[in-house]
Amino acid sequence: MSLHRLARELDETARQSAAMVDGFTEALEILSDSKLNKEPSVRDAILMIITALQGQDRIEQRCHNMALATRQFALLPMAAPESVYDEIWSSLSLDELRVASMSGIAALQNHGDAELF
Repeated sequence: MSLHRLARELDETARQSAAMVDGFTEALEILSDSKLNKEPSVRDAILMIITALQGQDRIEQRCHNMALATRQFALLPMAAPESVYDEIWSSLSLDELRVASMSGIAALQNHGDAELF
């Protein structure tokens, strides 16, 4: 698989992930209606959906960042030094992709309380 195709597939994965969120958004609008009973289970469900939406947003950002890096890798000559690849990684916007020591550890970090964005 060429690097350009990999980048397209990452972009498509991000697009599909974003499209999936529409149902969550509609559910949130219904659940957050002030006319509904505000039982704790409803509030818990709202927080769970918000957390899932934040996770989707993070996945979408990661895909777009990796697609960008992949496109840049595809433009490099075969003999490009490792430092050029490192520079491309370091230019990305997400710390877990940009900072080599954070690579692959996002699942181990505490992401804090859910916030509606």
